[in-house]
Amino acid sequence: MVVLVLLAAGCTAAPPPEPPRPAAVAPAPSPVMDVQESWRITRHGAEHEIEGYADEVSVLPGGRFGLHVSTTAPRFSASAFRMGANPAKVWESAQVRGVRQAPARVVDGTVTATHWSRSLTVDTTGWREGAYLVRLDASSGAQRYVPVTVRSASTRGRVVIVNAVTTWQAYNLWGGHSLYKGPGGYDDRSRAVTFDRPYDGAGARLFLAFEKDALAVAEQSGVPLAYLTNLDLTPGALDGARAVVSLGHDEYWSPGMRTVVTEARDHGVNLAFLGANAVYWRVAMHGRTLACDKVRLCELWRASRPESELVGQMYDCFPAEGAYRVSRPGHWIFAGTRGRNFPGMLGVETDKVSQGSPDNVQVLAESPLTCGGRATVSHSTYYTAPGGAGVFASGTMRWVCAMRGRRCGHGVNEAAAAFTRRSTINLLTRFAEGPAGRP
Repeated sequence: MVVLVLLAAGCTAAPPPEPPRPAAVAPAPSPVMDVQESWRITRHGAEHEIEGYADEVSVLPGGRFGLHVSTTAPRFSASAFRMGANPAKVWESAQVRGVRQAPARVVDGTVTATHWSRSLTVDTTGWREGAYLVRLDASSGAQRYVPVTVRSASTRGRVVIVNAVTTWQAYNLWGGHSLYKGPGGYDDRSRAVTFDRPYDGAGARLFLAFEKDALAVAEQSGVPLAYLTNLDLTPGALDGARAVVSLGHDEYWSPGMRTVVTEARDHGVNLAFLGANAVYWRVAMHGRTLACDKVRLCELWRASRPESELVGQMYDCFPAEGAYRVSRPGHWIFAGTRGRNFPGMLGVETDKVSQGSPDNVQVLAESPLTCGGRATVSHSTYYTAPGGAGVFASGTMRWVCAMRGRRCGHGVNEAAAAFTRRSTINLLTRFAEGPAGRP
């Protein structure tokens, strides 16, 4: 597991909250498709200058969701940006009166802001399916993101991009508690976390690090796409889909999620895992609460059903650092790429072929590395399931990061960006045609 060093973003002492008031309703104007307008945050401001959360993780097109916003500024506005190949602003609110909401509450170790009043109701009529960042802009200049997905009503005939929101929430340290740590360290961690609170930092840290660039490449590929979060992986959600794409960090899976994806694979739906350490923790969902005590009620999947049975390989190393080495350059996934050795592409977690991997798994890349003094390897793999589905796993958490080239850091270069982008487009194009393992 990645253990990130985070700054706690919990609410501290604040003036008594104002009494609840009717939430503003933001009408859905004609979409403002202005690709020139920047979606980026330019000023974070102070810790609690503005922050908020959506009371729906995803909505169907035309659905509504509420924004619960706390700010020390007298006013704020909200703007929605559809992310992808061409990020564009599709909506903006009028100015809304700012209120400093009550401090976060800790209930049985779980930080919640469910007591915050709704500040704004957002109507998504006219919005396209996709992943969105709602940017909150305080009149003081501070900004934060609130992510929301406009999910697809049907995935039939499409490649499904899945936002790993359970993993986003597991690492969320807003209010001082995540599934990894609390004010007193690991032993003081939450055993359950809720979506009824803002995300820490800028508000979309894991989406920006592990998903945004892959989403852009997927849209550039031209294949028909559908959009879901992993909370939307319910029975019937993948009926008729061509492929499912897990992005850069997809660690927390409930039994229901795994069952839906496994049954889809068994019916010929291709799978792509573009990160590492996928399907690691077996979690329980109770409404908007994710439960995982990491001891008794939330075991590792490999304790009962190794993740390698689905992914093709399993998590092996943290912290990992090294070069990615292609061992089967002639494979169709690598068609049109150049180079076989890419510095810095291994990290910060890696997978390898392990117990439970399918007998017919092919190793496409084998990259030696040292993990805490232990010699090991990282693999990229591909196998064909009995139903004809093809399953690819990159084996490195930097596959998506490498799409940014030098901006990824870690010694990753532009050759790696060209390699990962071309390989991903090859993968999506072939997977969009149907079961990739059938003649």
